[in-house]
Amino acid sequence: MTGNNERSRVLIVDDSVDIHRLLKIRLRDQNLDIITASTAAEGLRLAREVLPELVLLDIDLPDKSGFEVLGDIKSDPATHDLAVIFVSGSVDSQDKVRGFDLGAVDYVTKPFDMAELRARVRSALRTQRLVRMLAQRAHLDGLTGLWNRAHLDVRLSECVDAARRHGRHLSLVMADIDHFKELNDTYGHPFGDHVLQEMANMLEEIARSEDIVCRYGGEEFAVILCETDHVEARGVAERFRSRIEGAIWQEHEQLRVTASFGVSSLSLLTIKSPEALLNSTDTALYEAKRTGRNHVVVAGPQEKVRLNAPHSRSA
Repeated sequence: MTGNNERSRVLIVDDSVDIHRLLKIRLRDQNLDIITASTAAEGLRLAREVLPELVLLDIDLPDKSGFEVLGDIKSDPATHDLAVIFVSGSVDSQDKVRGFDLGAVDYVTKPFDMAELRARVRSALRTQRLVRMLAQRAHLDGLTGLWNRAHLDVRLSECVDAARRHGRHLSLVMADIDHFKELNDTYGHPFGDHVLQEMANMLEEIARSEDIVCRYGGEEFAVILCETDHVEARGVAERFRSRIEGAIWQEHEQLRVTASFGVSSLSLLTIKSPEALLNSTDTALYEAKRTGRNHVVVAGPQEKVRLNAPHSRSA
């Protein structure tokens, strides 16, 4: 997400190099990185590659109309949320209505007043930042600051699709704090919340920057490990387990908090879907808790996945 002091990326799609040059000069004090394209094809390619915060889009392009370009941007999940301002010589109200109906956030007519255009660009970027911030917060867990279950579902689906498409490894680790209900009953819920927050911190300390660490719900956590097979994932889970077991709790120095872990990988499954991977990992976690807790269990090959049969685990 782009913060107020960070530079924003603006893509200008216009067949006039004079417009490119003029906008680069007149917008250079707006803390922007400006990218330019002269055709619709080049603009769409850059939109997908750069994912700018804002697109300034001309209607009259040599290979496709700006309306068609906006339609392509809005139909592509990767670029759907990009903000687009039409910058056009057309003053036809029907063009303006069509542009807004297709999803443009603003419409500026040429020749434009630069002070007005700068103000409209700033306004569009502010709105875009707010939209992205709200979308991000909807996927955050309020207690731990980790990604939440909704984010896990979205990212796991994306990661499974990418792994299948490119033939890459993908693993999932699930963790459950052992005897968490007893811990809450004995030491109180504020301390239980503290344990959840520290568990989140420990998982993030060990995870790589590209791993996706989530609070799955209650005292359960999940970590998506892209390009990681089940052998490597087991090693990661063991480091998680060891770190948690070795933690010193200043409020209760004699206390030892442990967690159980389940691991599964796409390569172990017959059905290679997000639901199958999630259920296979959950089955392995159930086995870890059933067989004594505080250890790691890897799902067996050809795990028989029970898609709609979640396990009931005691704390």
